[in-house]
Amino acid sequence: MLTRFAPSPTGDLHLGHAYSAALAHAAARAAGGCFHIRIDDIDGSRSREEFVAASLADLDWLGLAWDGDPVRQSAHLGDYAAALERLRARGFVYPCFCTRADIAQSLAAPHGPSGILYPGTCHHLSDAERARRVASEPHCWRLDMARAVALAGELVWEEEGQGTRAADPLAHGDVVLARKDAPASYHLASTVDDAAMGVTHVIRGADLIASTDVHRLLQALLDLPTPLYRHHALVCGPDGKRLAKRDAAAGLAALRDAGVDGRALAADLRAGRLPAGYSLQNP
Repeated sequence: MLTRFAPSPTGDLHLGHAYSAALAHAAARAAGGCFHIRIDDIDGSRSREEFVAASLADLDWLGLAWDGDPVRQSAHLGDYAAALERLRARGFVYPCFCTRADIAQSLAAPHGPSGILYPGTCHHLSDAERARRVASEPHCWRLDMARAVALAGELVWEEEGQGTRAADPLAHGDVVLARKDAPASYHLASTVDDAAMGVTHVIRGADLIASTDVHRLLQALLDLPTPLYRHHALVCGPDGKRLAKRDAAAGLAALRDAGVDGRALAADLRAGRLPAGYSLQNP
């Protein structure tokens, strides 16, 4: 078994991150397997090196020793570019010139699992117009979802303890796979990385269940293995809302500075015991 924990260095880790990391670490160690760290640092506008160091310090404080050196997504941009090129060569992606504001204001934009879906404005542009505009306009690359699903057919994944689940990538519309300021989307980068790292069990929050629809499709299109998935409940604060990086009170650094025993906290989290005022909830 090989599991991973993949923090984004855009802020401090909190109890929710600790819970996810503790579960992934415990699963690997119980099976005599490996626990790896991946730093998802390709958000150039928000990633900060100080948060990388802080995240590793937090994991060390929790006693969650990892195997090997942490993997950096920023060191694997070529892998994402190669995957995107494979999809482009097979006609599965197309350039899109719409801004977020354009999409938000479109009366034709439907809603999906993650909010407003792309209404397909650039889907039917001619090859000549695409080539002309790509050379001079900012653009992203979108997955032609209908075409991809038609080729891949019906897809499923295994949810640990719950059996087989049917993937529904069509519900997500033509998702973005890359843009100028982010050379690979979460969907593309995470899918490619999990395969490259040899991850056998993906343990992550239940808020990412829907994303697995898209990841399963990309695995099929890129001939990548499908790991076993486990989507766990989310840690919520006293207000009942899912923790976010802005929740300073739940930050691991604040807990460490307050004298909390990190290893004892990790043991409690593995057992599903949270500090007073916090709870586990499924979205």
